[in-house]
Order: sequence, then C-alpha cells, then structure tokens
Amino acid sequence: MNSDASLSNLIPAPSLRLSFDAGALADNWRAMDRLSGSAVAGAAVKADGYGTGVERVMPVLLDAGARYFFVAHWSEVPEVIAHADAHGISVLHGPMTEADTRFALASGVRPVINSMAQAVRWGAAGGGACDLMVDTGMNRLGVRPEELADPAIRALDIEVLMSHLACADEDSAMNARQCAAFREVTAMIPHRRASLANSAGIALGSDYHFDLTRPGLALYGGTARAEAEGLVRQVITPEAAIIQIHDLPAGESIGYGATFTAPHDMRVAILSLGYADGYLRCWSGEGIFTAADGAQLPVLGRVSMDMTAVDVTAVPHLREGDWLRAQYDLAQASQATGLTQYELLTLSGPRLRG
Repeated sequence: MNSDASLSNLIPAPSLRLSFDAGALADNWRAMDRLSGSAVAGAAVKADGYGTGVERVMPVLLDAGARYFFVAHWSEVPEVIAHADAHGISVLHGPMTEADTRFALASGVRPVINSMAQAVRWGAAGGGACDLMVDTGMNRLGVRPEELADPAIRALDIEVLMSHLACADEDSAMNARQCAAFREVTAMIPHRRASLANSAGIALGSDYHFDLTRPGLALYGGTARAEAEGLVRQVITPEAAIIQIHDLPAGESIGYGATFTAPHDMRVAILSLGYADGYLRCWSGEGIFTAADGAQLPVLGRVSMDMTAVDVTAVPHLREGDWLRAQYDLAQASQATGLTQYELLTLSGPRLRG
C-alpha cells in the first residue's frame, strides 16, 4: 500500500487553474489608496481573498503597502495572521462566543463589536483593543447610535469606529444620510480611526473617506461605480485544459437536456471546468473561451459539474491538453450572467483555486 506521502509526490498537475496577476492586485490597491485621499486604504481579504486565494493575495498586498486587513470569520484568521501583524487584522463578525474572545485575546487580532451582548462579552473577558460597528441604516450588524452611551460601550478601547453603507454602488440619498449619521457618531465616542467606505464608498468622494477605507471588490478587479472605471485591472481568470476533442455531426445534440443541436458538422472540445468550480450554468450557451491565438470559442449546451463544451470548429490546430481562458471581465460577465461581480469572484471552487 502506498503511503500518503508517496502518493502526494505522484499527483499529476491539475487540468484547471485560476490565473493570478499579482501586478494588477498591487496596482489596484495603490489606486484605491490614492483615491482614498488623506485616508489610508485597508484591504478586505475575507472569503479566501474574494475567491482569489488569500495565500496569494496577502504577500502582494503587504508589499504594496496594505497594513489593515478585514475578515468575516474567526476561521479565516490563521491564514491571514501567517503573513500580517495580528494587530492589523479585524474580524467583522465579532465575538459571538467565549471561545471567540479567548482566541482574539490569545492571537492579538481585533474583534469588531456588533452588539451590546458582544460588548459585554468582550469586557467580561478582559477586553483590550477592538473595533466597533455602528448601524447607521444598513440594519444588518452593529449597535444603534442610541446605545453608544451604555457603560459597556463606553468601556471599550476602540481602535476603529466603523459603519457600512447600504447603497454605495447606487446614486441613493441614503448614502448622504448614512454619512451624516456616521459623522455624528464619530463625535460621540472616543476612537483612534473612523471607517465608512468600501470600494464603492471610496468612489463617492472625500466626505466618505474618514481615516481608513475598506476596499474589497476593487482590489480584485471589480468596479462598483462608474467613477472607478479604468482605475483597476482584472486579477484572476479561470483557465481549463481540453480533455477531449471530438466531431459532432449535424443534427446531434450535446450535454444535459440536449439543449444544443449542431446546425452543421462541428468540432467540439470538452474542458475540465464546470459549475463545481464556480463556472456556473448561467454561462450555458453564453460563455466564451479564448485560445492562445485569440480565437473566440463559444460555450455549447449546458455547463455541467466538471465539464464545459466549446465550439472549436474554426481552430483545427487545437489539441487535447491545450489550455483555454474564459472571458471573465467582471463587469461584462455580470451583465451577461445576472450575477454580481462579488458572486463571480467568490464562487470559484477549491479545485480552481488550488
């Protein structure tokens, strides 16, 4: 019987991958930092670096100059703390249990206090530097402004006082209302830094920047508002190898549901990529792959769990093992699929990121 170690040395190279442009990521962070004006840009690296792979993004962001990082779950901390100073890491979901508080105190990362219960829990554990989320209208996480006078809140040692915009990617009157409400909050309670703007909020202008911004989507190539168009570049692109090429006679169908019937004799390539990898069924009959020479190859029929079929009739030089790249410009892909740019990024599966 082979040992696990010996087998690991024999595992072949994968037939799918997520190309990663480190230079684009670094440039995107610098663009957001410049756009933040006198504020400092942090970096949201939750959800495995927005599906890009936190092990890849952390060294690049640190080298670019980022020092403040935001994750959602406590389970995301170990990968980030392996690269960054614990005191620059904030956990957005806060201390929901005593185990969370123990982990925060032992590691040195900062919990974001989101409720009176969390404030009491943090104080009872001995407290220390933390962040505080104030709800200015999102009605998701955060203490309400009228709760700020409570002794449990007043006892907090607040590093970052923050709130979150509900409609930053839209021209909504709610943005100005939330900004004004947050400005009032900053005068009510001691803190070292104030933070309101995410990627879209940064593009709303200097009134929204305060001391620290929290870009996420823009770092990875997404554009939440028109003002940011042209400032960021795509960071990741799904790529897959051709695992089989075959002829499809006119009149025959392909894939689940037989949704595509060949109008003429065709040459079809099957790619090692499917909805389990985040290349979802919404791309069925809509997606385009690009060959190394720039040839545009349309998706045929339904995307399945592990495979996608494309039309390679016009490129007879392609062979099994050749790699094709998905057209995945986030803004265009969002329009084509109906998915948000956030979903397109974070839905990449572990086989693709691995």
